[in-house]
Amino acid sequence: MDSALDKLKQGGFSVGLELPLDNDWTMAGQAANRASARVPGEPDMRRHAELAKLADRLGYRALWVRDVPLYDPAFGDAAQVFEAFTYLGYLAGVTQEILLGTAAVVLPLREPVLTLKSAASVDQLSGGRLLLGVASGDRPVEYPVFGRDFDTRGAAFREQVAMVHDWGAAALPPGVALLPRPAQMRVPLLVAGLAQQTPEWVGAHMDGCLAYPGMPHDHQRRAAAWRAVAGPDKPYISFFHLDLAEDPDAPMRYHRFGGRVGRKGLLLELEALQAAGVQHMGLHLRQNQRPVAEAMQEIAEFVLPRFHGPAQPLAA
Repeated sequence: MDSALDKLKQGGFSVGLELPLDNDWTMAGQAANRASARVPGEPDMRRHAELAKLADRLGYRALWVRDVPLYDPAFGDAAQVFEAFTYLGYLAGVTQEILLGTAAVVLPLREPVLTLKSAASVDQLSGGRLLLGVASGDRPVEYPVFGRDFDTRGAAFREQVAMVHDWGAAALPPGVALLPRPAQMRVPLLVAGLAQQTPEWVGAHMDGCLAYPGMPHDHQRRAAAWRAVAGPDKPYISFFHLDLAEDPDAPMRYHRFGGRVGRKGLLLELEALQAAGVQHMGLHLRQNQRPVAEAMQEIAEFVLPRFHGPAQPLAA
């Protein structure tokens, strides 16, 4: 059976989506937020299952969730609201093919053995579709709440990565097992940033890189640096905050973390990112001014076939 990482890399370049599938960062979305009981930066999740199923049927390669344990008004972002592993377990039950990734679980905040059990549960429930992105965390306010030390998170991260590699065997008493085992022979372990480690360490211990958003020339430099320490086979992955214009010929207008562009320009941008060394790009639609489902369907019809092969008709 191909691993989730093998499926992510099929064809040399693939496109996924970062959750939540809401455009709450637009002016209209912010107005709707203010008119609701939601806090600023909390997306509207009422259609989340419907849109996740649509992404699966349209042929997007992966859905990515972030690990934001606490809502902090200073950051103003609740991510996709739901706890990451719980949510992926739910998504495993309502989707069939799409890969399920964390971008990224903050390992030092979590109890290590339960993290392994949660990850294995998602991998089993999804039939081996988990991509386990991990990080050391960058929000100091969270650490005291969880009784963890922010300054030593780098050492805690290394210890938990070692547990992932042997799936807790060294930490368990003799004869004690951690069940379930993952469906995959090895759950792919992807790192967000450097996680307080050296580039050489992450290149040796991780199966892929989750990189900060950037322009093609940024990714060309970063991807080359990743491959220098990780070799040619470990994928370089990033994300793009997309506002898909209605005019298919609308030129790229870059904004922070992404840009506004028509579908023809989006195709050119993704081709440039592929040439720069990116192997998977997760599209983030919270700034998309058009309805999210409409943008998803246009991308699936006109952009995904360039990278994923011919579009598949939707089931009735």
